[in-house]
Amino acid sequence: MSAINLAIVGVGKIVRDQHLPSIAANGDFKLVATASRHGTVDGIPAYTSIEAMLEAEPSIDAVSLCMPPQYRYEAAYKALVAGKHVFLEKPPGATLSEVADLQELADKQGASLFASWHSRYAAAVEAAKSFLASTTMKNMHVIWKEDVRHWHPNQEWIWQAGGLGVFDPGINALSIVTHILPKPMFLTAATLEFPENRDAPVAADLYFRNADHVPVHAEFDWLQTGKQSWDIIAETEAGRMELNEGGSKLSVNGELKFSAPEAEYPALYRRFAEIIKAGTSDVDLAPLRHVADAFMLGKRKVVDAFYD
Repeated sequence: MSAINLAIVGVGKIVRDQHLPSIAANGDFKLVATASRHGTVDGIPAYTSIEAMLEAEPSIDAVSLCMPPQYRYEAAYKALVAGKHVFLEKPPGATLSEVADLQELADKQGASLFASWHSRYAAAVEAAKSFLASTTMKNMHVIWKEDVRHWHPNQEWIWQAGGLGVFDPGINALSIVTHILPKPMFLTAATLEFPENRDAPVAADLYFRNADHVPVHAEFDWLQTGKQSWDIIAETEAGRMELNEGGSKLSVNGELKFSAPEAEYPALYRRFAEIIKAGTSDVDLAPLRHVADAFMLGKRKVVDAFYD
């Protein structure tokens, strides 16, 4: 099979840091065009809109959409109608209804749709899933705390309705948890802290349980300074499991069991190529459903204004 001609829409930091190196290292893809209001890639034809790009570059086979989620549906719809395979950065859309419609359209068009969750591809996640499947879990504690001023400086869209706020990183934790738990969990209570000048939360406290009433407590905070916390801790009959550093390290009873360098985005593009070749889609909306449930069920708490 010849290389898949790929285009990127929305050339920003995540594209330069993760997508471009991963595409360059993957022989299944060839970057042939970009569309972005501001960003370009040296040596690659650049357009300011997806419409202009699709019209000018009919050889495009697939499109990676990396703009903010509030604007992703329209671009994905146009790409699918044009018969292109679509890679959706996380979160896959601003609403569940949008992504469900895109999935239906992809099936109709015979195109592959990929709702990507990069944290699921962290090095130790599969080892953690295997460990939990081998024992009985008693409880789980998720601690996902980082500094928004470091990771998302002056990104106004992320504080707007649909930008998710602290759930932008928090959904990464949820993508791991929903993948490694042997049984689905359901939200029972939540408190969301909204800065008085923002439309999205800066912190969230979430309580879940599964059908066996096993509790899962998740704490998300966007004002963490110093060492950042991306940890998932489970007490089980086989002992204490710790999945640390965003899923890159696994320890059981204090003993390091698995550790490897970050390679999430290369794995995402391997998966995208795989589903294109197989003629299938990969659209798991469990992480986004939990975020929607939190906004539906959560108590709203107004806190001090946030300024970058």
